[in-house]
Amino acid sequence: MIYLTRKEHFNAAHKLYNPNWSKEKNEEVFGKCANANWHGHNFNIYVTVKGTPNPETGFVMDLKELSRLIKKHVVEELDHKNINLDVPWMKGLMASTENIAIEIWKRLAPEIEKYNCKLHSIKLYETENNFVEYFGD
Repeated sequence: MIYLTRKEHFNAAHKLYNPNWSKEKNEEVFGKCANANWHGHNFNIYVTVKGTPNPETGFVMDLKELSRLIKKHVVEELDHKNINLDVPWMKGLMASTENIAIEIWKRLAPEIEKYNCKLHSIKLYETENNFVEYFGD
């Protein structure tokens, strides 16, 4: 089994805020991330696929095609957007990095399976110090 990873980048704004809580409780739990005027990040996403190399190409998956899928289904949907307001597949969800990674998985996994390999992980960096990894379970 070989693991192949592609990195892409996008910029987006979001806010962590539970409408069922008071402003004070939101600020206590989410701190600056509950800012009424939003805040943004320079996200880096690492998409890892796994499989057996094709004997004719030596590829698990063509990296150009993996990049195209990530750009189409993730970057174009999120880049320079307000995740809470502008991204239909995040409506009704807390726009945490954890939830964003899960929703990205749901968008990419079926597309990647068309290439005879499987999505292994989504690693989403919110900052250089904070990231989540999701393995689809």
